[in-house]
Amino acid sequence: MNKTIAQKQFYLNVHFFENEKRESNAQFKSVSGLTVHIDVENLVKNPEKEFKHFFPSRTRFPNLILKGVLLKDLKVIEWCKKAIDQYQFSPTDLKVKLVNGKKESVLAWNIIRAYPVKWTVKKQIEKENSLAIDTMELAYNYFKLV
Repeated sequence: MNKTIAQKQFYLNVHFFENEKRESNAQFKSVSGLTVHIDVENLVKNPEKEFKHFFPSRTRFPNLILKGVLLKDLKVIEWCKKAIDQYQFSPTDLKVKLVNGKKESVLAWNIIRAYPVKWTVKKQIEKENSLAIDTMELAYNYFKLV
């Protein structure tokens, strides 16, 4: 019975630096911000008749919010520190995967040109040279569902 329950559980893997030779990954408790908004512009054809035409204009993507992880990869930690502490941004591609209990990818999103804009660190674990991250917020250009 426990095996059946374990197979139904899902988790989120985030693969950092997808466009580089050495990628890093981390398992987060939650991911939000995988949303697209299409702005609409209106054109008033004849102001006296109050008739408007609505047209789609541009797409907007809110920040990606990653919550709950123990980051052990120094490359990801340094990437965040450079952006937040030194204002040095290195946009990179990410892949967010929803994985089932059988370790099969159910859904995946390619996040294009992401960079950190905010993070909340719970604590640093000296022995493991890692950080417990409560929240990591990333701005990005757009995403594609894979």
